[in-house]
Amino acid sequence: MPKQSLFILLLLTALLSGPALAAPPLDEIIRRANHVSYYNGDDGRSEVSMTITDSQGRIRNRLFTILRKDVEDGGNQFFFVYFKRPSDVRKTTFLVHKNMERDDDRWMYLPDLDLVKRIAASDKRTSFVGSDYFYEDVSGRNINADHHELTAEDDTYYVIKNTPKKPDDVEFSSYTVWIDKNNFMPMKAEYTDKNGEVYRTMEVLAMETIQGHPTVTKSRISDLATGSNTVTEFRNIKYNIDLDRNIFSERYLRRPPREARQ
Repeated sequence: MPKQSLFILLLLTALLSGPALAAPPLDEIIRRANHVSYYNGDDGRSEVSMTITDSQGRIRNRLFTILRKDVEDGGNQFFFVYFKRPSDVRKTTFLVHKNMERDDDRWMYLPDLDLVKRIAASDKRTSFVGSDYFYEDVSGRNINADHHELTAEDDTYYVIKNTPKKPDDVEFSSYTVWIDKNNFMPMKAEYTDKNGEVYRTMEVLAMETIQGHPTVTKSRISDLATGSNTVTEFRNIKYNIDLDRNIFSERYLRRPPREARQ
């Protein structure tokens, strides 16, 4: 073999067998995972169906539209939810003003009572319309509410342990998230109770790339203590639809915007 070819072969071997690229800084992993989960595009709309199955196999369904508008990329946001079915929740609306520097503001309109109810910050870890989702799950937990630790990684995932800064405010002691290295999507989460037992899980069941954004189209949350689970499917997802930020105000709870009703 000519000396020049041998040199090139040795160089390629050294490059290919060299150390793997280092992981991004932890705060960058957290930021990108949060962004891909909640900040695709400047705003968005999706039709959502929930299938709630209890421990005895009984099924309840929810159908609603969710609108989202970013106030600033990676920062404050607005969410508006309008329920279409079943009849007992039809025309119920839910509004979130997500705040990065303080507790989120949440309101729910109950049409049967013609009542706008303010959701207290202490209720953010309670059931969202009878499902296994919590109010906090709709807009996402504030990344500043937890201490983060990279506990493991393999060829596929970064494994992040998250411990609440205010443990008395939540029912869990920590939660661990598996983040896909390719697109930074959180693919699985396990919540550990105060006794150190996993009692709640989240799994991504399906994904698509929509308008260039990796997007969850089906997920499941399971309550291991009660044996119930909720499967959520997202359809007709659209980003960058230029929603008017004025519709994310309390006065629209009683008269939802056309974008939510259609």
